[in-house]
Amino acid sequence: MKLTNKAMLITYPDSLGNNIKDLQTVLDKHLKGVVGGVHLLPFFPSSADRGFAPMDYTKVDAKFGDWDDVRKLAQSYYLMFDFMVNHISKQSHYFKDFQEKHNASAYRDLFIHWNEFWPKGRPTQADIDLIYKRKPKAPVQTVTFADGQKEAVWNTFGEDQIDMDVTKPVTKQFISDTLNFLMDQGASIIRLDAFAYAVKKLDTNDFFVEPEIWDLLKEINQITAPKQTMLLPEIHENYHIVRKITDHDYFSYDFALPIVTLYSLYSGKTDRLAGWLKNSPMKQFTTLDTHDGIGVVDAKDILTDDEMDYTKEEMYKVGANVKKVYSSTAYHNLDVYQINTTYYSALGDNDQAYLLARAVQVFAPGIPQVYYVGLLAGKNDLALLEKTKEGRNINRHYYSLDEIDQQTQRPVVKALFNLLKFRNKSAAFDLDGTIDVKQPSETEIQVTRQSADGKTSATLAANLKTQQFTITETTPDGQTTQVLTSNLSLVD
Repeated sequence: MKLTNKAMLITYPDSLGNNIKDLQTVLDKHLKGVVGGVHLLPFFPSSADRGFAPMDYTKVDAKFGDWDDVRKLAQSYYLMFDFMVNHISKQSHYFKDFQEKHNASAYRDLFIHWNEFWPKGRPTQADIDLIYKRKPKAPVQTVTFADGQKEAVWNTFGEDQIDMDVTKPVTKQFISDTLNFLMDQGASIIRLDAFAYAVKKLDTNDFFVEPEIWDLLKEINQITAPKQTMLLPEIHENYHIVRKITDHDYFSYDFALPIVTLYSLYSGKTDRLAGWLKNSPMKQFTTLDTHDGIGVVDAKDILTDDEMDYTKEEMYKVGANVKKVYSSTAYHNLDVYQINTTYYSALGDNDQAYLLARAVQVFAPGIPQVYYVGLLAGKNDLALLEKTKEGRNINRHYYSLDEIDQQTQRPVVKALFNLLKFRNKSAAFDLDGTIDVKQPSETEIQVTRQSADGKTSATLAANLKTQQFTITETTPDGQTTQVLTSNLSLVD
C-alpha cells in the first residue's frame, strides 16, 4: 500500500504484543481509522541497538515472525522500513567474510579503512576534533583478522555498527539490491537512518558533507523512484540542515516540534510555537516522540539558549520521573542532544496538557507520526530502565495484549484516538492546503488548516497557559461542529 495522508504509528515489532502477528491483532482491534501507516522499526536479525545493527536485510528475525506477516500488514497500511545507510552489523556475513579473508574478501571495499582514508602523518588531533562524533573518542575500531593482522575501520556508532564506504561499487550494489528487496516486501517509505553520517570526506566534519550527500541521495532515489517509494532521510541537527532536505523536494522530519511544544506548554507563551508553525513545510512527518529521546539540538535557533535551558530544567521539574541521570553515561547515553523520557511523563502525566500537545501536532504542517508509547499515553518505564541501565528504554515499554486492552479504555487514549481519526478523515488537513496561525494574546494561539479547494477547514483554539482548547471543523455545507475540547469531550 502506498503512502497516504494519514497518521503513522511508530513501533517495534515486539512492543505491541510479542510479534508482528500480535501487532496485526492490535491494529485490527483497536487502531482502525486511528493510523493509516506503520513505521515498523527494524525487524531484521540484528546484533545490537534494538535492531539498528542489521545482520541480514533479507530475513525477518524469527522471534518477530516472517515476511508473510510483514506483507499482510502492507495490505492495509502503508509501511516504512529502516535502511541503515551508514553502517551494518559487525556480525553480518559481509563483515565476517572480510575478517576471514581480509584483503581477499569480496567485501573489503564495503568498509572504510581508517589508515587509507588519511594521508601520511594524519589524522592529527585537529582532524579528530573536527569530526562530528557520537562518542567521546575517534570514530574508529581496531579489527583482528584471521591472518593475525590488525587494521582500524571507521566506526561512528556502537561497537557492532561498522560504517560502510558509500562511494565504492560493492556498497552501491549492496544498497541497490537491499532497497529493491525491501520495496518488493511492501515498503512504501524507506527511512534512511543516520543519513547525514554516510559521507566521509577529508578536511570536513564528516557530517552532511555537501555536495556529495546530495549525490548519494540522488543515487538512492534513482533506485526507489521507479517503484514510487518515498525516501525519508533521518537527520538530528539544526533545522536549517533539515530544511535543505525539504528544499530538494524530499520528505523531512520535524524533530524541532517536540521541544518547541514543551517550551510553549511550560511557559504558556505562544510566540515560538506560532513562528515555527508558520514556517514549517507541508512535506514532512511530524513527531513528538520516537524510539530515541526528545531532541534538543534540533530546535537550536528556534529557541534561544536561555529558553532551551529553561525547557530542560522545567522538564526535570514538571516531568514525572524525568531525571538528568537518565540521559547520562550512567545509563549508556552518549547522545548529548537527547533527553530520555516519554512525552506523557515530560508533561507530568497530565491528560489535558498531553492531549493539547497532540492537538498541536495534528494541526502542524505535515503527516503526524505517533510512537506506540505515546499512542497509549505511556508513563516512564522505570523498571525497564533500571533493569537494563539503558536510558532510552525508559520510553520503550513492552505492552502485552491484555495491557493494551486496559490502556485503550483510558479517557485520554480514547480522546487521542478520536483526534487522530478526525485528522485522517478531514479534508482540512490536505497537504496541498493552507495553514493560518494567529495569536489573539501572548498565551493564546489559533491554528486553522484549510483544504486546497477552500471548502473544508479545521481550527484549534488554545490557551497554552490554562491548557484549555477546542477543535472545530467547518464543512462544505457551512456547518461548524465541535470536535474535541480540553475536558476530553469529543464527537465520535
